[in-house]
Amino acid sequence: MFRTTFLGSAIAMGMALLGASAWAQSADPFEHGWKLDAESSELQFLSVKKNSVAELSGFATFSGVINESGAAEIRVQMDSVDTKIDLRNVRMRFLFFETFKFPEAVITAQLPADQLTDLHVSRHKIIDLPYRLELHGLTQERTAKVAITLVDNDRVAVANAAPIAIALPDFGLEEGRGKLEEAASVDILPFGFVSFGLVFDRAQPGTPPQLELVAATPGAAALETKGDLDREACEGRMEILSRTGNIYFRSGSARLSQDSIPLLTNLHDIVRRCPSLRIEIGGHTDSDGSDAANRALSERRAQAVNDYLVGQGIARERLVTVGYGETRPVTSNDTADGKRRNRRIEFVPIQ
Repeated sequence: MFRTTFLGSAIAMGMALLGASAWAQSADPFEHGWKLDAESSELQFLSVKKNSVAELSGFATFSGVINESGAAEIRVQMDSVDTKIDLRNVRMRFLFFETFKFPEAVITAQLPADQLTDLHVSRHKIIDLPYRLELHGLTQERTAKVAITLVDNDRVAVANAAPIAIALPDFGLEEGRGKLEEAASVDILPFGFVSFGLVFDRAQPGTPPQLELVAATPGAAALETKGDLDREACEGRMEILSRTGNIYFRSGSARLSQDSIPLLTNLHDIVRRCPSLRIEIGGHTDSDGSDAANRALSERRAQAVNDYLVGQGIARERLVTVGYGETRPVTSNDTADGKRRNRRIEFVPIQ
């Protein structure tokens, strides 16, 4: 009799405690707002090459908040792309994401309060969440199936509950895919899958969460070597920068366009971190015009890049300028795209 009464009392007390705990959790799912715990979170994407080889990569630096109204914002530093291989990271930054022009991706969404008011009781919800993705200068609105789990009163986990497919043409990434394929000599499928597991901590009362914007600065990427680079790293980066096609001149002119500055800024940083190397700056043109005119134009364009680097503090004796004109095409000049690719500046370590 005593045992039955004791067990019944214990069960009743346990239920009372659980009930009290549930009521202690706020029925307002956004009370005080939430701030991303980046160290406990992950953001990854899956790409497929050679039709069957899947590669999982991620981002090392991102930040986010959910405010007291349920408006969520995540900012991703694209320079922090992490493939676990140094030069592959550099290819992704310069050839695919063009982070020197598009340093951040931004995801925004409005979490539905009416679907989450009982989260403190259910602890776990799967909802269809509309969101907006700004990536590579373009914006798309989509809907994702998202799982939201209340870990405790001050911690919540948000993760995708189904694969999120991203078609590369939707974000202007097809040209970058082509550059990657050429650089790595592989075929890459024109889509990828994104997954995420984000953990947020509730903000303190009276201190709304603030989004910590992350600046895309040279050297901030995952696995990026700090300080001076070794020869292999220097040669790899020069080869990658030569493939970007993001140094611009007006037709027939050797005057650098302002649109070239973001890439040239990164070029300067890399040249500065390869202090033992002399570097050839080679100018190339398409086949329009005479051989002599093209050689002269290509040399003037290469010299313009030389002058920019010297103006930024690179010693003039470290740079050699050569104009190759139309003599070294990388593809046919029969199409406008082929001519565009042949008009380029290349960087080659020569010592």
